[in-house]
Amino acid sequence: MGDTHVTAPAVPGYAPDVTDAVGDPGVLVGRGRAADVYALDADRVLRRYRTPYSCAAEADLMRYLRRAGYPVPAVLAVDGGDLVMERLHGRDMLADLASRPWRTARHARVLAALHDQLHQIAAPEGLRRPFGTGERIVHLDLHPLNVMLTAGGPVVIDWTNATAGPPGADVAMTYLIMASSDLDAVPPWIRPAASSLRRVFLRRFRAAVRDDPGPYLTQVARYRLADVNVRPAEAARLLRLAELDAGDSEGVIRGDAHRRES
Repeated sequence: MGDTHVTAPAVPGYAPDVTDAVGDPGVLVGRGRAADVYALDADRVLRRYRTPYSCAAEADLMRYLRRAGYPVPAVLAVDGGDLVMERLHGRDMLADLASRPWRTARHARVLAALHDQLHQIAAPEGLRRPFGTGERIVHLDLHPLNVMLTAGGPVVIDWTNATAGPPGADVAMTYLIMASSDLDAVPPWIRPAASSLRRVFLRRFRAAVRDDPGPYLTQVARYRLADVNVRPAEAARLLRLAELDAGDSEGVIRGDAHRRES
């Protein structure tokens, strides 16, 4: 997120029992490349960045999205790099795919629907526009690991990278992340089949999603390469994908054969 904030009501004061804590504030339930997630109790989680960072703009955007009816966790408190949110009960889409790979097509359609719903929401003032154009909110990290499957439906988490932009750029980013990322988040027992499942998922996702990622592929790949969390092997795959026009020979990105009819 940029230095400016979304136009939204101020986030309530921080929770001193959490943000002033020394050491681990709760049970570690998740660890990403930049932040850790702790369960504080049955109803709250804390996402804490390991390096200096302000979550204020992200919290503002999540509140804006929640008012617009988009499925995001409720924000409870924010202070610097600490973000306290409602605790979601369920598991992420990637974990569900790993244990039930026969749901690949269904989950690809769910992810496409989450993209389509998000891209109907106008971006509020104050969001960065890294692609120069586009007036919709784009998540730029909307893949199965950031979709929690709860009893109330799917919920999208981790809005750190969100900006304003063209919807096709968001779809392109999802494709590039899924096609280039290491498989360390996938359980070892399913890794031999993971590449095939990933290809099937991407085809089904591309067939269901509304916006065409093709025109944005090269620009989004360059943007992704600037992310400090991208590993060297992933960067090499990104470069190959951009050079090959994202595997167009398989009809995933250039959407003529797979594009959903309007």
